[in-house]
Amino acid sequence: MTDSSSVNGKITDAVAQTAVGVLAEAPAVAVGSLYQAAAHSNGLAMENAVSNQQNLNALNPAIVSQAIAKINGG
Repeated sequence: MTDSSSVNGKITDAVAQTAVGVLAEAPAVAVGSLYQAAAHSNGLAMENAVSNQQNLNALNPAIVSQAIAKINGG
C-alpha cells in the first residue's frame, strides 16, 4: 500500500501556479464580460430606435392626411 500523505513537490507547484494564473486572469475576464454586455445592450437600444423610427415613418402619411382633413374642415 502506498503512503498517500506525501505528495510530489512538482505537482503542488503546478497546482499552485494554475491557481495563481486563474486568479490573475479573473479581473480581465470580468471586465471583458462587462464590456461585452454593455455593447450588446447598446446594440439592442439602437435596434429599438430604428424600429420605432420605421413605425413612425409608416404612420406619418395617415397622421398628415388626418391633420389636413381637420384643417380643411372635414
